[in-house]
Amino acid sequence: MSAFPVSPEKEAQLTRRMAALGVRETDLEETFVRSGGHGGQNVNKTSTCVMLLHRPTGLQVKCQATRQQGLNRFIARRLLLDKVEARQKGYVDAERARIEKIRRQKRKRSRRAQARMLAGKSHQADKKEFRRRVLPE
Repeated sequence: MSAFPVSPEKEAQLTRRMAALGVRETDLEETFVRSGGHGGQNVNKTSTCVMLLHRPTGLQVKCQATRQQGLNRFIARRLLLDKVEARQKGYVDAERARIEKIRRQKRKRSRRAQARMLAGKSHQADKKEFRRRVLPE
């Protein structure tokens, strides 16, 4: 009997990926909560939503993609492995750097920087003024 309602190949692929990333089943803390949203009475009565916590990294995933608890358990593990892999490969640091760059670009300039920028603009305007064609009088 399989632990998840998926094909044995998909389950074997999940176990291989977990081993490759160094995630053990004992490191995972799994809790079940009631889902919300579509599904009617079923989601209100049964705990099909799966919350996974990877204790060593502190990463947490919540999955309520389907109305089946077993399938949500499988999908939650895949999502958690995606997060672990992203953290290991440094995508998180790159994303944080990108957000910080945008924050720097949007913040208000200091008075001195603003004055310097306006001086440069007026200098450019003066140069362009000299390039205009002179009209005969």
